[in-house]
Amino acid sequence: MDQVEDKTSVFSDESDVEVDLRRSSKGQIENRRTSRWKNGQCVLAVPTSSMLNPSFDLSVCRALLEREGFQIPVAEFEDPLEIALDVPSVRRYLLFNSSLFHFIMAPIIYIVIWCAGFSTLHLYLFVTEYWLLCLSVSLVSIFLTTAILVILNYSNKEMNMNIDVRLIQVNERLSRHKLLVGVADWVQNCTGTLQLFIVYWDIAHCVKALTETLEERSFAGDAAQKRLKKRMSHLILVAEAMTFEPVVLGSSVNEGSDEERPLLVNNEETAGSTTTSQREDTKLTTNYSLVPDQILPVETKALQLLLTYGAVYVKLLMFEKLPNCTQHLRLRRNHCTAASLCFCQYVGIKVLQS
Repeated sequence: MDQVEDKTSVFSDESDVEVDLRRSSKGQIENRRTSRWKNGQCVLAVPTSSMLNPSFDLSVCRALLEREGFQIPVAEFEDPLEIALDVPSVRRYLLFNSSLFHFIMAPIIYIVIWCAGFSTLHLYLFVTEYWLLCLSVSLVSIFLTTAILVILNYSNKEMNMNIDVRLIQVNERLSRHKLLVGVADWVQNCTGTLQLFIVYWDIAHCVKALTETLEERSFAGDAAQKRLKKRMSHLILVAEAMTFEPVVLGSSVNEGSDEERPLLVNNEETAGSTTTSQREDTKLTTNYSLVPDQILPVETKALQLLLTYGAVYVKLLMFEKLPNCTQHLRLRRNHCTAASLCFCQYVGIKVLQS
């Protein structure tokens, strides 16, 4: 019997060793697959299935990422992205804020401005030569339409509170797998496509570089924090807090003491409320600032700033819209070769540049 027990123990030890070897080999294979990527390279670009109902097939995205060597659980990829993007209100916003929709609206805006200008000037001005009136109205309409389109195009370069802010928690989870996600949409060659971009980026180097920059400016103390608040004062997240009004039942009123009874409750209303009253939701809004707290460690501040601007950086990186003003920052960028502006440099420009 002792020999049998020794054999079974030996076999169990060998099975454990085999499992460990399989795990280590699997990890080495994944590391070899992901090591071929460089910071700033696009791992995956998935277009929306329909422009009228913008949505992304996240299960297909995760399968494609697994082919590239990124093993990401469903709870860290599909679930947070569904919460962020797969909402009816967010879908409507993506549709009406898309560049293709703006491109379609451009001639409509021009016609509306032209008709309004022509009818107004024709009523209040006595013009004998209609070609001169039409020419002047056309020039003004072209100028106003161009100005509106430029404003809309410029707004796409800034942080979008309805899309980019919702992707902060997604990037917080994907950054552990050396990935960043963003939603970009620009018109190219008279065609526009809303796309979900997943970019490879090892955020550890950027956290270190931005931490050093913040430590160099820490001598200012309150001045540096005031600059952060000034640069990020518009980044305020408005969330709804649901509270429930307590329902006063007849039994609770009778059992409670006189001090605990509501003063403005009639007996008839109290009796009727036992069968027909329901809880009514009271919606309260709460404002959350995205400015890092001053008491946080410097490294935590740097990580929070990077995650806040992660989706915006991916959006600008994919369409080569990044600024080129790096002369005011002293940041190392030897960890970034694929992008014209490093991630940590972009965040430093946005929050630290005077």
